[in-house]
Amino acid sequence: MLNLIVGLGNPGNKYKFTRHNLGFRVVDALAGKNHQRFKPGKGDYLFCEIKPKEDINFFLVKPLTYMNDSGVAVAEALEHLNRGRENLLVVCDDVNLIAGKLRIRKQGTDGGHKGLRSIIYRLNSTDFVRLRMGIGNSPEKMDLEDFVLRKFEAHEKQMVESLIEKACESVENMLIRGVGDSMSRFNL
Repeated sequence: MLNLIVGLGNPGNKYKFTRHNLGFRVVDALAGKNHQRFKPGKGDYLFCEIKPKEDINFFLVKPLTYMNDSGVAVAEALEHLNRGRENLLVVCDDVNLIAGKLRIRKQGTDGGHKGLRSIIYRLNSTDFVRLRMGIGNSPEKMDLEDFVLRKFEAHEKQMVESLIEKACESVENMLIRGVGDSMSRFNL
């Protein structure tokens, strides 16, 4: 049962609205929707507990390790919050998906995403659920790192807001109806 949702991103205002911080924005939106605030964890992460219904509770986590060392914070959160890989859902951006698309997978490779690579390394496993949010690929002459650390353009604002809303819906659906149901509903 999924009950530890980790949004990937980089801490600090400098990165807040960058493409690489979509994971943070999703868990921030879920926390806000449930009137919760993040607090320091027993490691390099922030967390909050959400109890939307009597029989449902889950944790939202934001690593403070910067993207490339996300695995450190995820391993700490799993340990300190007494959860296993089977409880983990990682939410992140994906340059290999068309901007605005979602993709849910039960397991898989890092797909070139350094945050996922770090998590896979620290957990020594690719066996955890991930929700990837499409940001499209970098323009031809732009370095990929520069692209993911750039803010979205003004004309992308509506697409981004819609993508975050759709990602929140898919997380909520996974918590209630499971990963399989969410894959069939949101992997379009």
